[in-house]
Amino acid sequence: MADADTDDITTARDAALLTECVREAGALALSLFRTELKNWTKGAASPVSEADIAVNDLLESRLRSATPDYGWLSEESADDEARLDKRLVWIVDPIDGTRAYLAGREDWCVSVALVERASPVLAAVFAPVSGEFFFAIRGQGATRNDAAVHATAGADLDFSRMAGPKPLVQRLSPSPDEISLYPRIGSLALRLCRVAQGSLDAAFAGGQSRDWDLAAANLIVQEANGKMTALSGDAIEYNRREVAHGVLVAAGHDRHARIVEHFRNRPLP
Repeated sequence: MADADTDDITTARDAALLTECVREAGALALSLFRTELKNWTKGAASPVSEADIAVNDLLESRLRSATPDYGWLSEESADDEARLDKRLVWIVDPIDGTRAYLAGREDWCVSVALVERASPVLAAVFAPVSGEFFFAIRGQGATRNDAAVHATAGADLDFSRMAGPKPLVQRLSPSPDEISLYPRIGSLALRLCRVAQGSLDAAFAGGQSRDWDLAAANLIVQEANGKMTALSGDAIEYNRREVAHGVLVAAGHDRHARIVEHFRNRPLP
Protein backbone atom coordinates (compact mmCIF):
# COMPACT_ATOMS: atom_id res chain seq x y z
CA MET A 1 0.00 0.00 0.00
CA ALA A 2 2.87 2.36 0.79
CA ASP A 3 4.27 1.90 -2.74
CA ALA A 4 0.85 2.61 -4.26
CA ASP A 5 0.49 5.72 -2.12
CA THR A 6 3.95 6.88 -3.19
CA ASP A 7 3.08 6.29 -6.85
CA ASP A 8 -0.11 8.34 -6.45
CA ILE A 9 1.81 11.20 -4.86
CA THR A 10 4.43 11.10 -7.62
CA THR A 11 1.76 11.04 -10.34
CA ALA A 12 -0.04 14.00 -8.77
CA ARG A 13 3.25 15.91 -8.48
CA ASP A 14 4.22 15.17 -12.09
CA ALA A 15 0.73 16.04 -13.35
CA ALA A 16 0.87 19.44 -11.65
CA LEU A 17 4.39 20.01 -12.95
CA LEU A 18 3.37 19.05 -16.49
CA THR A 19 0.34 21.34 -16.46
CA GLU A 20 2.31 24.32 -15.19
CA CYS A 21 5.22 23.83 -17.59
CA VAL A 22 3.11 23.28 -20.70
CA ARG A 23 0.98 26.34 -19.95
CA GLU A 24 4.14 28.38 -19.46
CA ALA A 25 5.60 27.00 -22.69
CA GLY A 26 2.41 27.81 -24.56
CA ALA A 27 2.47 31.37 -23.27
CA LEU A 28 6.05 31.76 -24.50
CA ALA A 29 5.19 30.34 -27.92
CA LEU A 30 2.19 32.64 -28.17
CA SER A 31 4.28 35.69 -27.25
CA LEU A 32 6.54 34.95 -30.25
CA PHE A 33 3.71 34.03 -32.62
CA ARG A 34 3.37 36.24 -35.73
CA THR A 35 6.64 38.03 -34.99
CA GLU A 36 9.80 38.13 -37.11
CA LEU A 37 11.59 34.89 -36.32
CA LYS A 38 14.74 33.28 -37.63
CA ASN A 39 13.87 29.92 -39.14
CA TRP A 40 15.70 27.24 -41.04
CA THR A 41 15.32 23.68 -42.31
CA LYS A 42 16.74 20.61 -40.63
CA GLY A 43 17.02 17.21 -42.24
CA ALA A 44 15.29 16.84 -45.59
CA ALA A 45 12.47 19.36 -45.15
CA SER A 46 11.60 19.91 -41.49
CA PRO A 47 11.20 23.58 -40.53
CA VAL A 48 12.46 24.87 -37.18
CA SER A 49 12.49 28.37 -35.75
CA GLU A 50 14.02 30.21 -32.83
CA ALA A 51 10.61 29.92 -31.15
CA ASP A 52 10.85 26.10 -31.24
CA ILE A 53 14.26 26.31 -29.59
CA ALA A 54 13.16 28.83 -26.95
CA VAL A 55 10.13 26.74 -25.98
CA ASN A 56 12.24 23.58 -25.92
CA ASP A 57 14.83 25.25 -23.68
CA LEU A 58 12.12 26.37 -21.26
CA LEU A 59 10.55 22.91 -21.04
CA GLU A 60 13.86 21.12 -20.73
CA SER A 61 15.07 23.43 -17.99
CA ARG A 62 11.86 23.23 -15.98
CA LEU A 63 11.05 19.55 -16.39
CA ARG A 64 14.55 18.13 -16.12
CA SER A 65 15.49 20.19 -13.09
CA ALA A 66 12.34 18.98 -11.28
CA THR A 67 12.75 15.34 -12.35
CA PRO A 68 16.50 14.71 -12.78
CA ASP A 69 16.08 10.92 -12.81
CA TYR A 70 13.75 10.95 -15.83
CA GLY A 71 14.89 10.56 -19.42
CA TRP A 72 14.37 13.16 -22.15
CA LEU A 73 13.37 12.89 -25.81
CA SER A 74 12.50 16.03 -27.74
CA GLU A 75 12.26 16.99 -31.38
CA GLU A 76 14.58 19.92 -30.72
CA SER A 77 17.20 18.27 -28.48
CA ALA A 78 20.09 16.03 -29.45
CA ASP A 79 19.04 12.46 -28.72
CA ASP A 80 20.70 11.01 -25.64
CA GLU A 81 20.29 7.24 -25.68
CA ALA A 82 20.61 7.18 -21.90
CA ARG A 83 16.82 7.59 -22.12
CA LEU A 84 16.56 3.94 -23.19
CA ASP A 85 17.56 2.83 -19.70
CA LYS A 86 15.10 5.11 -17.91
CA ARG A 87 11.75 3.90 -16.54
CA LEU A 88 10.19 7.33 -17.03
CA VAL A 89 10.89 9.63 -19.97
CA TRP A 90 9.54 13.01 -21.01
CA ILE A 91 8.65 13.07 -24.72
CA VAL A 92 8.33 16.61 -26.05
CA ASP A 93 7.32 18.52 -29.15
CA PRO A 94 7.86 22.21 -28.24
CA ILE A 95 5.77 23.43 -31.19
CA ASP A 96 3.90 20.75 -33.08
CA GLY A 97 2.85 22.25 -36.41
CA THR A 98 5.82 24.54 -36.97
CA ARG A 99 4.81 25.17 -40.59
CA ALA A 100 1.40 26.40 -39.41
CA TYR A 101 3.05 28.46 -36.68
CA LEU A 102 5.41 30.18 -39.12
CA ALA A 103 2.57 30.78 -41.58
CA GLY A 104 0.58 32.58 -38.88
CA ARG A 105 -2.13 29.90 -38.76
CA GLU A 106 -3.71 28.80 -35.49
CA ASP A 107 -3.42 24.99 -35.83
CA TRP A 108 -0.30 24.40 -33.73
CA CYS A 109 0.28 23.31 -30.15
CA VAL A 110 2.72 22.34 -27.42
CA SER A 111 2.70 18.58 -26.84
CA VAL A 112 4.33 16.77 -23.89
CA ALA A 113 3.92 13.24 -22.54
CA LEU A 114 5.48 11.27 -19.72
CA VAL A 115 6.12 7.71 -20.85
CA GLU A 116 6.66 4.72 -18.58
CA ARG A 117 8.12 1.57 -20.13
CA ALA A 118 6.98 2.38 -23.68
CA SER A 119 3.47 3.65 -22.78
CA PRO A 120 2.33 7.22 -21.99
CA VAL A 121 1.03 7.80 -18.45
CA LEU A 122 0.60 11.61 -18.48
CA ALA A 123 -0.19 13.88 -21.40
CA ALA A 124 -0.78 17.55 -22.14
CA VAL A 125 -1.53 19.17 -25.49
CA PHE A 126 -2.00 22.95 -25.39
CA ALA A 127 -3.25 25.04 -28.32
CA PRO A 128 -2.56 28.56 -27.03
CA VAL A 129 -4.34 30.53 -29.78
CA SER A 130 -7.68 28.85 -29.08
CA GLY A 131 -6.91 28.40 -25.37
CA GLU A 132 -7.56 24.64 -25.53
CA PHE A 133 -5.74 22.54 -22.96
CA PHE A 134 -6.09 18.78 -23.39
CA PHE A 135 -4.93 16.62 -20.49
CA ALA A 136 -4.91 12.96 -19.51
CA ILE A 137 -3.68 10.72 -16.73
CA ARG A 138 -3.65 7.01 -17.50
CA GLY A 139 -6.78 5.40 -16.08
CA GLN A 140 -8.42 8.71 -15.18
CA GLY A 141 -9.99 9.91 -18.43
CA ALA A 142 -9.20 12.86 -20.68
CA THR A 143 -10.26 16.48 -20.49
CA ARG A 144 -10.34 19.63 -22.60
CA ASN A 145 -10.21 22.73 -20.40
CA ASP A 146 -11.14 20.51 -17.41
CA ALA A 147 -14.30 19.10 -19.06
CA ALA A 148 -14.36 15.39 -19.91
CA VAL A 149 -14.07 14.51 -23.60
CA HIS A 150 -15.11 11.36 -25.44
CA ALA A 151 -14.47 9.96 -28.91
CA THR A 152 -17.58 9.50 -31.03
CA ALA A 153 -19.31 6.12 -30.91
CA GLY A 154 -20.44 3.99 -33.84
CA ALA A 155 -18.72 2.54 -36.90
CA ASP A 156 -20.14 4.59 -39.78
CA LEU A 157 -17.69 6.40 -42.08
CA ASP A 158 -18.47 10.09 -42.59
CA PHE A 159 -15.49 11.37 -44.57
CA SER A 160 -16.28 14.99 -43.79
CA ARG A 161 -15.43 14.10 -40.18
CA MET A 162 -12.08 12.49 -40.98
CA ALA A 163 -8.66 14.08 -41.34
CA GLY A 164 -5.39 12.83 -42.74
CA PRO A 165 -3.62 12.20 -46.04
CA LYS A 166 -6.35 12.12 -48.68
CA PRO A 167 -4.89 9.26 -50.78
CA LEU A 168 -4.93 7.10 -47.67
CA VAL A 169 -8.45 7.95 -46.56
CA GLN A 170 -9.75 7.53 -50.12
CA ARG A 171 -8.91 3.84 -49.86
CA LEU A 172 -11.79 3.48 -47.39
CA SER A 173 -14.36 4.71 -49.86
CA PRO A 174 -16.13 2.84 -52.70
CA SER A 175 -16.26 6.21 -54.51
CA PRO A 176 -12.85 7.69 -53.65
CA ASP A 177 -13.09 10.66 -56.00
CA GLU A 178 -16.24 11.90 -54.30
CA ILE A 179 -15.07 12.18 -50.72
CA SER A 180 -14.56 15.53 -49.01
CA LEU A 181 -12.33 15.47 -45.95
CA TYR A 182 -12.26 17.71 -42.91
CA PRO A 183 -9.89 20.64 -43.58
CA ARG A 184 -6.24 19.96 -42.93
CA ILE A 185 -4.97 20.44 -39.36
CA GLY A 186 -1.28 21.36 -39.38
CA SER A 187 -0.48 19.85 -35.98
CA LEU A 188 -0.74 16.08 -35.90
CA ALA A 189 -1.15 16.09 -32.11
CA LEU A 190 -4.04 18.54 -32.40
CA ARG A 191 -5.60 16.49 -35.23
CA LEU A 192 -5.61 13.44 -32.97
CA CYS A 193 -7.02 15.41 -30.04
CA ARG A 194 -9.95 16.40 -32.26
CA VAL A 195 -10.82 12.69 -32.30
CA ALA A 196 -10.63 12.60 -28.51
CA GLN A 197 -13.01 15.54 -28.17
CA GLY A 198 -15.43 14.14 -30.76
CA SER A 199 -15.18 16.85 -33.42
CA LEU A 200 -13.53 14.31 -35.73
CA ASP A 201 -14.63 10.68 -36.07
CA ALA A 202 -11.21 9.47 -37.19
CA ALA A 203 -7.75 10.81 -37.93
CA PHE A 204 -4.81 9.31 -39.76
CA ALA A 205 -1.08 9.92 -39.70
CA GLY A 206 1.04 9.13 -42.72
CA GLY A 207 4.34 7.35 -42.29
CA GLN A 208 7.34 8.93 -40.58
CA SER A 209 5.61 10.56 -37.62
CA ARG A 210 7.81 10.52 -34.53
CA ASP A 211 7.33 9.77 -30.84
CA TRP A 212 7.03 13.48 -30.03
CA ASP A 213 4.20 13.96 -32.54
CA LEU A 214 2.16 11.14 -31.05
CA ALA A 215 2.75 10.18 -27.43
CA ALA A 216 0.65 12.84 -25.68
CA ALA A 217 -2.26 12.66 -28.13
CA ASN A 218 -2.20 8.86 -27.99
CA LEU A 219 -2.96 8.84 -24.27
CA ILE A 220 -5.60 11.55 -24.66
CA VAL A 221 -7.38 9.52 -27.35
CA GLN A 222 -7.12 6.35 -25.29
CA GLU A 223 -8.49 8.00 -22.17
CA ALA A 224 -11.35 9.51 -24.20
CA ASN A 225 -12.63 5.98 -24.94
CA GLY A 226 -10.89 5.93 -28.29
CA LYS A 227 -8.15 3.80 -29.75
CA MET A 228 -4.99 4.76 -31.61
CA THR A 229 -2.73 2.18 -33.22
CA ALA A 230 -0.72 1.36 -36.27
CA LEU A 231 -2.94 0.71 -39.28
CA SER A 232 -2.31 -3.00 -38.65
CA GLY A 233 -3.94 -2.66 -35.22
CA ASP A 234 -0.62 -3.10 -33.42
CA ALA A 235 0.00 -0.97 -30.33
CA ILE A 236 2.40 1.96 -30.58
CA GLU A 237 5.50 1.75 -28.39
CA TYR A 238 7.51 4.77 -27.32
CA ASN A 239 11.04 5.49 -26.16
CA ARG A 240 12.59 2.88 -28.41
CA ARG A 241 15.86 3.39 -30.25
CA GLU A 242 13.90 4.03 -33.45
CA VAL A 243 11.34 6.78 -32.85
CA ALA A 244 9.73 6.87 -36.33
CA HIS A 245 6.35 5.22 -36.92
CA GLY A 246 4.37 4.06 -39.94
CA VAL A 247 0.77 4.81 -40.87
CA LEU A 248 -1.51 5.25 -37.84
CA VAL A 249 -5.22 5.64 -37.16
CA ALA A 250 -7.21 7.04 -34.22
CA ALA A 251 -10.97 6.68 -33.74
CA GLY A 252 -13.61 5.47 -31.32
CA HIS A 253 -13.34 1.73 -30.63
CA ASP A 254 -15.95 0.42 -33.09
CA ARG A 255 -14.93 2.71 -35.92
CA HIS A 256 -11.27 1.98 -35.28
CA ALA A 257 -11.97 -1.75 -35.51
CA ARG A 258 -13.80 -1.28 -38.82
CA ILE A 259 -10.98 0.77 -40.31
CA VAL A 260 -8.27 -1.65 -39.19
CA GLU A 261 -10.25 -4.60 -40.56
CA HIS A 262 -10.69 -2.80 -43.89
CA PHE A 263 -6.94 -2.31 -44.28
CA ARG A 264 -6.18 -5.87 -43.21
CA ASN A 265 -8.35 -7.03 -46.11
CA ARG A 266 -7.00 -4.37 -48.48
CA PRO A 267 -3.45 -3.67 -47.34
CA LEU A 268 -1.52 -0.65 -48.56
CA PRO A 269 0.83 -1.33 -51.47
